[in-house]
Amino acid sequence: QVHIVESGGGLVQPGGSLRLSCAASGSIFSIAPMGWYRQAPGKQGESVARISASGTTDYADSVEGRFTISRDYAQNSVYLQMNSLKIEDTAVYYCNLIQRGDTYWGQGTQVTVSA
Repeated sequence: QVHIVESGGGLVQPGGSLRLSCAASGSIFSIAPMGWYRQAPGKQGESVARISASGTTDYADSVEGRFTISRDYAQNSVYLQMNSLKIEDTAVYYCNLIQRGDTYWGQGTQVTVSA
């Protein structure tokens, strides 16, 4: 069993920054791809950022240049630095880990961008 826990969400004004954290624990057999996904009410969910086992990153067009994903291999953790936040970034952000064909999800952390 793999456990995923996100933290770092909150309320921020447009133009502000937040840093999300995600810690994975449990039966993790090797370095696994991880990523961030977001779901806003009434909108289609979106894969925001991904980082491979080797550290290669990939971003949605909507966050390219504003968000940065990184990982700590020793801690099985990933982070999402979010800068220049926009109202449309408001969503629940979920962290995921892919291992042996299965995707594991956290419970999500709310990010609200509002004036």
